[in-house]
Amino acid sequence: MTSSLARREELVTAADRGRICAVAMECLRDLQDCASAHPALFSARPLGPTVFSGVALAHAFGSPEATAKELRMATRFTLWAFAADWLLDYAATSGEEIDVIVAGCTRVGRGGAPDPGVPLERLLAELRDELAARPHWSGLRRVWAEHLDRYLSANAREWAWKTAYAAGDRTALPTFEQYLANADNIGASLVNVAHWIYAGAATTAEEMDRLAEVSAQAQQALRLLNDLATHERDLEWGDLNSLMLGLEPAEVGRRAEELIDRCDEMCEELSVRFPEPAAYLRRQIGHSVGFYGTTDYWGTR
Repeated sequence: MTSSLARREELVTAADRGRICAVAMECLRDLQDCASAHPALFSARPLGPTVFSGVALAHAFGSPEATAKELRMATRFTLWAFAADWLLDYAATSGEEIDVIVAGCTRVGRGGAPDPGVPLERLLAELRDELAARPHWSGLRRVWAEHLDRYLSANAREWAWKTAYAAGDRTALPTFEQYLANADNIGASLVNVAHWIYAGAATTAEEMDRLAEVSAQAQQALRLLNDLATHERDLEWGDLNSLMLGLEPAEVGRRAEELIDRCDEMCEELSVRFPEPAAYLRRQIGHSVGFYGTTDYWGTR
């Protein structure tokens, strides 16, 4: 028979998971509100319930003590990144289109007004303005803008790689190390920096640079975990994946494990001064290990 202590622990565990699920539902409602306010941005079929629920669950379980209000920036900025990824990676049909998207978002990132006719810029400006209302924005905006630039540049670079390859240039593909160095295109560090500004996790650019350094390591691990889960879909959609670069799944998995181990070491060092961001990054990786073992975020086209 199960002891009373074990039964009590089961009850507490279930209650805690139930609370996290409730937070995820609140996050999901907020994302639906965000999408409803920008219907043109989220009209493409893949940007639907699968993405919204995946984002809400990832952040709720990745920050189990947080409220939906505290996760608002992380979830909304993740949703923005999915919309940007769709436009940059799939919808754009020319380098000129990519340049226009990058230039517009860069302008907004540097404080400019969004083009009223460009939903991606309008939502980015809304998120930027929410961040600008946080106490230490003046000292942190440089780091945020740099990560936005890295995200946009990395997406443009990957688009150029895969487009040239699809057009018949067999030398266009990057090396594995070049591909991994371009991991800013998944937007994890951009979202993390925005979340930490919103949460007040760092108050100076120097502190945020330190958090971002560890985040970049985690981001590379997430890039490879995603690749292992999405290889078949990437082939179908014409996307780039590390398994196209001459590596077997076992080797990509080994490299991911090495990155995870290194990130764990860096988080241990980080936790002395920044315990919550360090735990946040560990949970982000842990959630992704379990999540990508079964599915990924995108719906079908």
